[in-house]
Amino acid sequence: MRNLRIQAHRLILFTASLAAVVSCGSGGNQPLPVPPDIKAVFDKPLYKGALWGIRVVDLDTGAARIDLNSSHKFYIGSVRKIFILGAMLNQIGPDYHYDTAVYRQGIVDQAGVLQGDLIVLASGDLTVGGRTNPDGSIAFTAIDHNEANSLGNALLTAPDPLAGYAALARQVAAAGIKEVSGEIAIDDRLFQFDFRNEFMVKPIFVNDDVVDLVIQPAADGMPASVTHRPISAALAVDNALLMSGAGTTANINLDPEFPACIGQPGCTARIAGNLPVDFVPPIVNLFPLVRTVRIVQPSNYARTVLIEQLQAAGVKVDAPAVETNPVQILPAQNSYAQTDQVALLTGTPFINDARLVLKVSYNIGADTSLMLWGLTQGAHTMSDALAAERNNLAANYGIQPSEYNFIDGAGGGETVATPTVVVQMLGRMYQSPVYAQYADAMPGLGVDGSLQTTTDFEMDHTLAGAKGQVHAKTGTLVTGSESGLILNAQSLAGYVNTRSGKHLIFQVVVNNVPISSLNDVVQAFQDQATIAATLWRDY
Repeated sequence: MRNLRIQAHRLILFTASLAAVVSCGSGGNQPLPVPPDIKAVFDKPLYKGALWGIRVVDLDTGAARIDLNSSHKFYIGSVRKIFILGAMLNQIGPDYHYDTAVYRQGIVDQAGVLQGDLIVLASGDLTVGGRTNPDGSIAFTAIDHNEANSLGNALLTAPDPLAGYAALARQVAAAGIKEVSGEIAIDDRLFQFDFRNEFMVKPIFVNDDVVDLVIQPAADGMPASVTHRPISAALAVDNALLMSGAGTTANINLDPEFPACIGQPGCTARIAGNLPVDFVPPIVNLFPLVRTVRIVQPSNYARTVLIEQLQAAGVKVDAPAVETNPVQILPAQNSYAQTDQVALLTGTPFINDARLVLKVSYNIGADTSLMLWGLTQGAHTMSDALAAERNNLAANYGIQPSEYNFIDGAGGGETVATPTVVVQMLGRMYQSPVYAQYADAMPGLGVDGSLQTTTDFEMDHTLAGAKGQVHAKTGTLVTGSESGLILNAQSLAGYVNTRSGKHLIFQVVVNNVPISSLNDVVQAFQDQATIAATLWRDY
């Protein structure tokens, strides 16, 4: 892989004592008692007929403290992400960054005209400067915009999602280029993969490959206020969303949600339907309301955005702003000369990407991380990356393929694993040089990420002290069936620094929960947070 700087800890050799820590105890063969307060959660009416699993290991002694069904392969949802992000941090190190470069293909004459083309060499940088805070940290919220349509709302981050593209454009201008007579192209050949049969992910991103629709209310019978970001000629938004009377049913339609026309002039997505004047946005209970349209042609969109930023920086571009990415002009791969580089956006340290993926459970980010890790092993497809990961987990983490099944990097579909191997992975990472950063990248109970709004545990004053003492990854999988909605998986796995000073690793997971609404999912989420807080209190 280009310019990959492998850290000294690329291959981590674990000692026999560590193997004892993560493999000791029952391993699921001799169940250890579930304490009454935790069993009371398992026995709630919501979970009638569901299957629970839990494994808790004391990292200081290596003793398994609780063990129930830990050899059963449960659906784990996004808990799967702890495997690939851990492997990635061990492989490349937390400080490695994926940089985006711009190269000229041609000569710049005395008038500042590039007699040729500009090419952006995409690296797989997840954010391209679009989530960077002034202090260099990564911006995220408790409810990420990538889940706006499934959850019904989101909280948007503050940074300009086009900041990286603007920075590249300014550098091109500073390099003395006043006009580009040829084409602008994105070299997106590093990888591609099909994300859940929705669209092809490429190694170039703009605003996480979504356009945010920001909705504000208006008077009855009037159009709701709808703005969008980023604003680009690559995709227009037509607003036909009308306010309706109090007590009416909200009906918001996106047509299309996945616009295949990006790269064609006049590409437009339409938001239509009605929004009651007394509508209360879900989750945050206040406006704005957020929906998203997917950027299903990321290279076409990024190309248009860069041209617009070049124009804003005073660089004239003769090529059309909106067209299909002209890959036919690309040179041979790996043939770019350093002397032809005219701009470079230094990516954020990968630990920031890991924090984003784990804190908000960013699915495309996890799948991209798997692809980037695969490239370090010579794997260029998703299936090859998964095969390489299986070999790596067996050779360097002692985790055998019979204990899990991963179909992607994010935890979609038929992703399963036993609590034993989930805890084993966490134990291996505990001994890694990157452990502190890895654990901190996970959501903090009652503090940030997907656990920020998990507050039920604080209603019990004996558990409130667990706030910030649990760092764990959440996982949720909901599907429909003929009998209704099923919570296939709600899972939580990570680390607990207990009240008494002990250090625990754990996974708690429930499968096959019939649910009637999103409120039941929230309740399962809260119940598992309460279990984690109980571990903090009682051990």
